[in-house]
Amino acid sequence: MYQHLVKGVFDKLLSFILLLLFSPILVTLTFILLVVNSGNPFFLQKRPGKDGKPFKIIKFKTMRDLKSNKQYDVHNPDRITKVGAIIRKFSLDETLQLINVLKGDMSIVGPRPLLIEYLPLYNEEQSKRHKVLPGITGWAQVNGRNAISWDEKFQLDVWYVEHISFILDLKIMIKTILKVLRKADINQGEETIMPVWKGNDRYSEPA
Repeated sequence: MYQHLVKGVFDKLLSFILLLLFSPILVTLTFILLVVNSGNPFFLQKRPGKDGKPFKIIKFKTMRDLKSNKQYDVHNPDRITKVGAIIRKFSLDETLQLINVLKGDMSIVGPRPLLIEYLPLYNEEQSKRHKVLPGITGWAQVNGRNAISWDEKFQLDVWYVEHISFILDLKIMIKTILKVLRKADINQGEETIMPVWKGNDRYSEPA
């Protein structure tokens, strides 16, 4: 009952409240990034949602654009701007995903939405992570985040999908808040520190 009836209503109500509370910070960051990023404060990217259906995730833009005449790797942490590093330090780049929650694309808690190109690489068990809406935070994020392997991350995601409950979601939200306040397991971001996933038993080296 919680997953199908209560969770969605709770997510949208909490997201609306948090957006109101954070609005002064969000407006301030938008103006700062308008200047830093030459008029482009937001980062939009297609990610797989529930059942693998694509949606556009929204974040504050914290990285420099790729340039054809630069040898920047897509996942290179050196692309993060100085302002972006501060924003990521406090996980503020993720706050705009509350808009995705209001739109019904995401949940507060769920497996993190990864890259579209990973979709054909999951095995049957790993694909179970897409049975629910992706989340701003999740069971893998409060149990090691990027300090754990891809296999461990997917195992934690699937475990969450099979054990969803209000108590578990509440536990994850509390642990997330504590980790942000303590700056524990907070790093440059999943797409910059984790090695690119090439499929099961095949990984590329970190940038």
